[in-house]
Amino acid sequence: MNIPKTSYPRIIIIGGGFAGIALARKLSKQEVQVVLLDKHNYHTFQPLLYQVSTGGLEPDSIAYPIRKILKDFPNFHFRLAEVNEIDTTCNTIKTNIGDLKFDYLVVASGSKTNYFGNTEIEKHSMAMKTIPQSLNLRSLILENFEEALLTTDLHERIALMNFVIVGGGPTGVELAGALAEIKKGILPKDYPDLDTRLAQINIIQSGGCLLKGMSENASAKAEDFLEKLGVHVWKNVRVTNYDGKTVTTNSDLIFDTATVVWAAGVQGATIKGLDAKDFVTRGNRILVNQCNQVKGFEHIFAIGDIACMATDEFPNGLPMMAQPAIQQGQQLGSNILKLIEEKPMKPFEYKDKGAMATVGRNKAVVDLKTLRFQGVFAWYVWMFVHLFFLIGFRNRMVVFVNWVYNYIRFDREARLIIRPFKKKFKL
Repeated sequence: MNIPKTSYPRIIIIGGGFAGIALARKLSKQEVQVVLLDKHNYHTFQPLLYQVSTGGLEPDSIAYPIRKILKDFPNFHFRLAEVNEIDTTCNTIKTNIGDLKFDYLVVASGSKTNYFGNTEIEKHSMAMKTIPQSLNLRSLILENFEEALLTTDLHERIALMNFVIVGGGPTGVELAGALAEIKKGILPKDYPDLDTRLAQINIIQSGGCLLKGMSENASAKAEDFLEKLGVHVWKNVRVTNYDGKTVTTNSDLIFDTATVVWAAGVQGATIKGLDAKDFVTRGNRILVNQCNQVKGFEHIFAIGDIACMATDEFPNGLPMMAQPAIQQGQQLGSNILKLIEEKPMKPFEYKDKGAMATVGRNKAVVDLKTLRFQGVFAWYVWMFVHLFFLIGFRNRMVVFVNWVYNYIRFDREARLIIRPFKKKFKL
């Protein structure tokens, strides 16, 4: 990998997400050598992926080069690589570009879509965890409308304009709201010769409420917002299969559709060597103690979505969201320095700053520690928080200008088929 030898301890970070970047920043300008590995050369602001999928933003608005984030840090090295295995005996990682020894290893590989073992759903549905996946979804949505213009079969046309979103968490709710606004404000202008009233947006939730984990008021209000936008909300319904044409459920409900977005859950993206049952627990997450150390190791850590740190409040592990990842990354930076200096590490304490989700224009729900509110003000708070956590002044400005333009014009300029993603669909 052409990483120079040094007398400083070598800390390898696997993953350039929220957790990995927070840790690398914390270790900047310290007497350590930091090597960050990721299969992409950019950090993705995942909470806004749905806006890329629906043409609200271009992907470069929510991505930022990892090298640029950490360009002023001494003793920092980035390599574009995919880690295949961790050799815990020899303290070595094995990648597609070579092997590298470590003194300290931090696994921050994040999460991936969980299909719960259903290979048919995995094969035919669309995920939305990465920028390439979001671009694929955007192309598919637009191509299906183009295809709907051409078919003379009414049943097929309806299926091409029928969207099924599986999962009623923030991702599913925000995507459903965005698609509903496209149906209302954009499709009639872009496709005047197509009866866009036939377009349907369905969101299917296996439990009894949307936005599980937020307050009952937030859940009820989000559902009310969606229904007013024309979204069909199906609760206590579990999807059992999707063969590329028809969605079947555990009830009498079936949906003929060309587009299924799977947002029903995620699981840890484990790596060979730390994927045995001794290390992994529910949700395919790596067991860690209160200092983020992997069970059985003093010098190997896991942070962010991949880490399962059980607490009294969160017995199944902290939420797989940005805030726990950022906070763990920041504290682990301090703890590793203490470990190097042979000082006691400080146990991690999660500071819950609340949760929020937007359903569309002037519609959002916010749950803070001591305050809960919904509507227009919540929408402004949601926008401010997301702008604040975006990396890079340019990205903040571009996203802000896009949002202002979209708000005034009720438009989404980025509805472009940059690279076709064709799925042959025929009922």
